[in-house]
Amino acid sequence: MDRNKILYYGSTGLLTLIMGGSAIMYFFNYEEVQAVFTSLGFPTFLIYPLAIAKLLGLIAVWTRKSQVLMDWAYAGFFFDALIAASAHMVAGDDNQYPAMVAILLVFISYRSGKILFHS
Repeated sequence: MDRNKILYYGSTGLLTLIMGGSAIMYFFNYEEVQAVFTSLGFPTFLIYPLAIAKLLGLIAVWTRKSQVLMDWAYAGFFFDALIAASAHMVAGDDNQYPAMVAILLVFISYRSGKILFHS
């Protein structure tokens, strides 16, 4: 198998686990997520829209129907993970590592996808 295919599908799959997993948690474990958002100083009204945006972003990345939507999805994932990592670092709760991994996966998935699909 081609190295770029392995990088793309591996990183995109792991990114899907992180973003999709968090979106599902936002829906099914709302009280815990609400407590975390509150402790980090984020408004809780963002929980459901953020979960929906993550799921729509994953659809955009996997279907590759629109370059513009896909680019926006990757940008959204990057800023979501960057803000999450920063908030956890400031809070000092040592929960920034999944977000830092997500940032790395965003870059690997985006770049290897560009090479693989010649976009």
